[in-house]
Amino acid sequence: MSSIRDEPAERTDDSPEASEEPSQEMAPSPETADGLWASLKQAVGGDHSQDYTEGPIGKAVLLLAVPMVLETVMESIFAVVDVFFVSKLGPEAVATIGLTESMMALIYTVAIGLSIGITAMVARRSGEKDPEAAATAAAQALFLGVGIAAILGLAGMFYAERLLTLMGAEEEVLRVGSGYTRIMIGANATVMMLFLINAMFRGVGDAVIAMRVLWLANGINIVLDPMLIFGIGPFPELGIEGAAIATNIGRGTAVVAQLWILARGSRRLKVAWRHLKVVPQIMVRLIQLSGTATFQFFISTASWIGLTRILAEFGSEVLAGYTIGIRVVLFALFPSWGVSNAAATMVGQALGAKKPERAEEAVWMTSIYNCVFLGVVSLLYLIFTPTIVGWFTQDPEPFRWAVLSLRTISSGFVFYAFGMVLTQSFNGAGDTWTPTYLNLLCFWMFELPIAFVLAFTFDLGPFGVFLAMTLAFCLLAVASVVMFRRGGWKTKTV
Repeated sequence: MSSIRDEPAERTDDSPEASEEPSQEMAPSPETADGLWASLKQAVGGDHSQDYTEGPIGKAVLLLAVPMVLETVMESIFAVVDVFFVSKLGPEAVATIGLTESMMALIYTVAIGLSIGITAMVARRSGEKDPEAAATAAAQALFLGVGIAAILGLAGMFYAERLLTLMGAEEEVLRVGSGYTRIMIGANATVMMLFLINAMFRGVGDAVIAMRVLWLANGINIVLDPMLIFGIGPFPELGIEGAAIATNIGRGTAVVAQLWILARGSRRLKVAWRHLKVVPQIMVRLIQLSGTATFQFFISTASWIGLTRILAEFGSEVLAGYTIGIRVVLFALFPSWGVSNAAATMVGQALGAKKPERAEEAVWMTSIYNCVFLGVVSLLYLIFTPTIVGWFTQDPEPFRWAVLSLRTISSGFVFYAFGMVLTQSFNGAGDTWTPTYLNLLCFWMFELPIAFVLAFTFDLGPFGVFLAMTLAFCLLAVASVVMFRRGGWKTKTV
């Protein structure tokens, strides 16, 4: 374009450049209302022409972030729908879901760890404009995911009752729920592959595909859940096992759709038969990236468990209030996680295109977007806390602790907005060790000890635990900014 502007006399009315230049000048800017609306429609509809290594960074972030946010929201609906319908079957059925989800957390941890690794690899190859290498990396992830899912699935099928017993299940829960646990863990390949393949699509910039397959999975689950649980119409009454079957039919259908799209080829990624072979050096690198990322996610997951264990010392009413508060917190953090995933894709592709400055600019811009979003949510939570908590409970003690936990934790949202984006940006660059060290520092070496000391030594009780969480958010943000500005992530090879 610079040559066109330098030599206007050489342009003719029928030249391609002449027709292209005015259209670019007339295109609505993403900063205007019309431009924003047009970009949002592009984001939901899917813009296959967008090159995320070129053009306006703000628009690129928006096109990636919107479908990723909707994707994460859809994933969270699975658990909400199951609990809603299963709650009609009694407390034992609900307890089964709670215990099973605790065990499924291991599977989610592995799936997310693998997803981080494959997103980094596919995004880097995509930025290098090497679709063959991206497809080969995707194939390695498929092999790895199937193998891990098979091992975990066999354990779930044969040891479901024993696993529930280890989790402290009572006899009635074992009687009612062992079938549900057996199905959920035994069929874990559906969630494993759903996470992995969506990570591939996100890595190449096809975030809309990832969003749509989760819409499909969630829609099937919502329709089948009541039918299979209660035996509506021609369907048999399967009770709690019906919920497990509905969930896995929904996820399984989505996985079939994902595989069909991969084989047929999206605009950015196609896995053909020639790619379906084990490439040891790529597999080893994927395992290295994913192993560190899995440990990274395990650290944060374990810290939540540790905080819950500390709060359990103050009784069931405190724990109930905290559970309500943290569910509301997570409802806000899911979309924020989607925004952070957009930063990971932008970083991976920009580094692949040898444009580290573009990667850095994209991260700061995404951080600001996330900060604005969580800042607004934080303000709403602080103002309307009693109303929000009142939707879940009216019992005085749980209500009191839910309000206190929600207000205290949400006050640190602005800091966590930066921490989340920067953590995922390191992962997108293939620098999975830096956020692992940051998680160890902020959650295990700081948050858990401080929570214990504030709660018991300084006699602040549950408030001390909530305050420790907020302080950990602040520390994560500050430490992440320091490490990010050092720039070591720009030199990582994937």
